[in-house]
Amino acid sequence: MSETTAVETTPVKRPPEPDFAAITTEELIAYRDAENRFRASRAARALIGEPDPGAAIEWQDVALPGRDIPARVYRPLSTGDGEAAARPDLPLVLHIHGGGFVGSAVQCDWTNSHLAAHLPAVVVSVEHRLVAADSPLANAADDGWDVLQHIVRHASQWGIDPTRTAVFGESFGALVSALTAIRARRAGLRLTAQVLVNPVVDVTETMYDYASIAEYAYRPTRALPQLQLIQRLAVPPGTDARAVSPLYADDLSGLTPALLVIPTQDALADHGRRYAERLRAAGTSVRATEYPGARHAFLTLPGVEPQAATARAEVHEFLRAALSA
Repeated sequence: MSETTAVETTPVKRPPEPDFAAITTEELIAYRDAENRFRASRAARALIGEPDPGAAIEWQDVALPGRDIPARVYRPLSTGDGEAAARPDLPLVLHIHGGGFVGSAVQCDWTNSHLAAHLPAVVVSVEHRLVAADSPLANAADDGWDVLQHIVRHASQWGIDPTRTAVFGESFGALVSALTAIRARRAGLRLTAQVLVNPVVDVTETMYDYASIAEYAYRPTRALPQLQLIQRLAVPPGTDARAVSPLYADDLSGLTPALLVIPTQDALADHGRRYAERLRAAGTSVRATEYPGARHAFLTLPGVEPQAATARAEVHEFLRAALSA
């Protein structure tokens, strides 16, 4: 692996989980900074896995009007047939990491470096603005969409084939990816595939009206308080929550084919199931695969989640078939 910004090697301890129901703005910032330092540390590799040695990884700023968005860029060191990785026509996979109010693209190195090396493709993971008291979900959604448009417009500079483009996200990142797929259809930007892993698709008042949330609210993790915090931050009072809830999009027809990866021991499992139903009803091609016994965010935890490797293989094969068509 080649990486211009090294993983933190100084010993880093993971911070204790705070009381998300009562957390202050200052406490949230402190927790987020400490947790993200841990996720970017060598100690975290035991949980999140080692990057594929066949990929080069670097941070790169994407210059957008009024702001720069950091992105973690993964490229194959060589393509599968031995050609130089610098070839100008690799497919693009735009990735959005999960976490909502916390999280970093680094936590997804295991999957993204594998996709870059073995599809092969250029994988760009957007370090979107996290939800906070002054940063609603709309900001993260704009970051994903604006970075996608920028890369497609400057395809030659990025070395990608803009006609072979997929979006891929996990949890909160899957929400942003689903919104990006909808915006792409409206704008006439053709996508090849979308991959949504344990997605959030509803941040309206009905967000919690699902059996899976009742069953897994506090096991195997304390999911409900985190979801409640995300909702409070994502949709401030007066915000139209339906506008940022893919489940309630007026029209889901004509979207690019979707793969939904659904761990069953997850409060959000029914979000994924319901969205798959809505996509099918709208005539959009969708494959929904359930992973019995897997928990939320399992794809980012190969060190402790046995089914992560199987799910990564499914994502790889789905994208390979779509991007090579």
